[in-house]
Amino acid sequence: MTNKPSFDLKDQSVETQTNIDHADQVIVQPLGSASALPLPQQIPSPPLDFTGREEEIKSLLDQFDQGATITGLRGLGGIGKTALAMVVSHHLKERFPDGQIYLNMLGTSKIPLKPEDAMAHIIRSYRGVDVPLPEDLNGLSGLYYSILSGKKALILLDNAASREQVEPLMPPAGSAVFITSRNKFALPGLKEKDLDVLPLEDAKKLLLEIAGRIGGHAEDLAKLCGCLPLALRNAAYALKEKPIISVTDYMKRLGGARKRLELVEASFTSSYELLTRELQRLWCLLSVFPADFDLAGASAVLEIEKELAEEALSELMKWSLVDYLPSDSGDGGRYRLHDLARVFAASRLDARATVPHRQARYYQELLKEANDLLLQGGDNFSRGLDLFDSDWMNIQVGQSWAETNAASNSENAKICSNFALAWEILSLRLHPRKYVEWLNPALAAARQIEDKKSEGIHLLDLGIAHSDLGEYREAIKFYEMALKIDCGIGNRRGEGKILNGLGIAYSDLGEPKKAIEYYEQALKISREIGDRRGEGIRLGNLGIAYSDLGEIRKAIDYHDQALAISREIGDRRGEGNALGSLGLAYATLGDARKAIEYYEQALTIAREMGDRRSKGVWQGNLGNAYADLGDARQAIEYYEQALKISREIGDRRGEGNHLFNMSLSLEKLGQREKAIDLAKSALEIFEQMESPHVETVRKALAEWKG
Repeated sequence: MTNKPSFDLKDQSVETQTNIDHADQVIVQPLGSASALPLPQQIPSPPLDFTGREEEIKSLLDQFDQGATITGLRGLGGIGKTALAMVVSHHLKERFPDGQIYLNMLGTSKIPLKPEDAMAHIIRSYRGVDVPLPEDLNGLSGLYYSILSGKKALILLDNAASREQVEPLMPPAGSAVFITSRNKFALPGLKEKDLDVLPLEDAKKLLLEIAGRIGGHAEDLAKLCGCLPLALRNAAYALKEKPIISVTDYMKRLGGARKRLELVEASFTSSYELLTRELQRLWCLLSVFPADFDLAGASAVLEIEKELAEEALSELMKWSLVDYLPSDSGDGGRYRLHDLARVFAASRLDARATVPHRQARYYQELLKEANDLLLQGGDNFSRGLDLFDSDWMNIQVGQSWAETNAASNSENAKICSNFALAWEILSLRLHPRKYVEWLNPALAAARQIEDKKSEGIHLLDLGIAHSDLGEYREAIKFYEMALKIDCGIGNRRGEGKILNGLGIAYSDLGEPKKAIEYYEQALKISREIGDRRGEGIRLGNLGIAYSDLGEIRKAIDYHDQALAISREIGDRRGEGNALGSLGLAYATLGDARKAIEYYEQALTIAREMGDRRSKGVWQGNLGNAYADLGDARQAIEYYEQALKISREIGDRRGEGNHLFNMSLSLEKLGQREKAIDLAKSALEIFEQMESPHVETVRKALAEWKG
């Protein structure tokens, strides 16, 4: 076996380079009077590759302009606090002519610098290294205060540990203190600033400043480094010092968690080791979150009460190991770990921990809650969407884990199945092809635990998803399998939904009479079981079928009934569908302006809900209405918007409709060649779907080609 060379990721961070005791670096001055000693100029020069932070520099300098005398920079290890403090300090030199003093407070070491040792260093910086010092703290404090009295000095206390460490070092008026720390603490008069990662553009600039050969890979490499200055510098210097490594090969290595961890391990270890064992354990458990999370999620994953979870998170926030993201309302904010902090915490996670199972179980329950809120309608509709959107990444991670582990036991299989039992909300947010990917393992899991009801639901939803993809024959197969199961177990509600789905499939295949038969059976069941929402849906679908048969007044009557029910129960999705369907009916009657009024109302609701499929439908119909009014250019604008959505969400039927309708408007504008190209594309889609529109498109093409 050939041994592969190992590549050392050398630490080039400013924080690591300056992690020394400057008390040992004071230049020995000749004995004599204090006036013979040069004024201390101890603050190191900023790194030559310092990049960005213009806004932060301005903000900190403004604080000094406004009279601030105690300023603090706080943040995660490796975020660049020390480098920024050096830059700002050098801007302030002229304001503090009586000296600039630097002290590494060793806040992340096991033995932080004592306040009295810091005082001794500052005193000796002015009086000489051999000056005798009082042995008691009171005498030392008095001498410290006396020496700084009347002076304008700047004291940089880097890497501070706590309020107790730095508070005794506050100087008399005239001087100022600049503090950097990973620990967040309060101090009278302190003007604090939390430092975040570099903006992406500055992160790219820093990489290229150090190693120009990174070139076009800068953005991807910056993202791998989480835009953390420490990681960026270490990665860039590794590439600069080892030119035989190609940038692409190096980035492939960083794709592995172990290599990414090497960029920051030393810095994060120093913070990690300051935590209690219990806080270390809890922080590592939080690595299961792929993105931000709320207190309830943390409590569930940590398996502790909310109050205890909040205390733990607050302590981790103090050490800048967890960030807090306040909500716009100021109530119920969220937490997050930096990407590389998550990698570090995960590397310390006990392999026996059951935290992924807890995460999956909790977010399966949260998904159900979001879906239930959506179904309640009214104000709860938007609450459900907000809940889902806030934790979408957490939901995906939970579903993926459940899918991978479903076969191991019945509990995991149940969780996997449950993740797909939220059609109402998932159909608004998932591409139908992606939803099929969720449904197939969910169906297998339901069969594994012999859960017939869930099996029937998954088969129904597979039918809906394939119908949305324009695969109507495939959809009918799933509907028929689902119908057999639900009839067998007496699930009347499920039976009604399946019959409705069969009606939609046959309607899309151009068989409105057969569709009506299924809709009427479904409507009867909805009324028997008191399913008002289902009743409104069936009425609306009957209206569409009668429109297809040319019975427009009858269709309008059904749509009016559906609209009344949707508004009664607060079903915004149903309301939008009813309004849009009324627009279709009036368009068929030749009243394009009234149709536009209904379409615009339906479009407003679709935008409010984030329902892209419906948004595309109503934009396409608005295009049709403007085409009927003779405004081909306005029609084309709507078709283009609708076409973009159809392609993004995989709506092949909509894509074909918009392409053909756009071709008709282009032909009216005299752009026949382009119209023919679009019509050919539409025909190809319709032929694949067995659409009833095939002959219409063929006829148009024949006429245009002459």
